[in-house]
Amino acid sequence: MTAELLKLAGSIAAILFIAWLARIWKLGGDVRIRNEEHARAIAHETVCGFEPVEIGIDKAGIAALMRDADGRHLLVRRHGVQWAGRLLDHHNEARLDQKFLIVGTGEKSFGSVTLNLGAEASHWAAGLRHLKIGRTYA
Repeated sequence: MTAELLKLAGSIAAILFIAWLARIWKLGGDVRIRNEEHARAIAHETVCGFEPVEIGIDKAGIAALMRDADGRHLLVRRHGVQWAGRLLDHHNEARLDQKFLIVGTGEKSFGSVTLNLGAEASHWAAGLRHLKIGRTYA
C-alpha cells in the first residue's frame, strides 16, 4: 500500500513539474491575432513578400483576411498553435451572413473559415467578388 501511494505521489509531482515547465517556456496557450502588426507578421511568415495594405481581423482573433497593393487576398487561420495561410483566387467560395464572412479555398485540408468581421464583412465580401477571373498566384 505504501509503495502504491509513493508511485501516485511521484506521478502527481511529475505532472505538476511538467505543467510548471510548460508555463515557464510559454508552450501551448491560446494563440490569437492580437492586432494589425501581429497580422502583418503572420502574413510575412505564411507568404514571402506579402505586404498587406488592408487587414480584417476576426473578432475572436482566430483568423484574418488581408489585401495587398496588387489586389491579392490572403486568408490566414489558426492551425493548432501555428498559422496557416492561403492566397485566394477566383476558385474561392465566399458567403456573407450579416456580420460573418465564410470563406473557403476549395482545399479540403484547409477547409472553410468563418470570420466575424462586424460591419466590415460586406466590404470584404465585395472585394472577394472582384478577384480577377483566371488570375492565380504562386
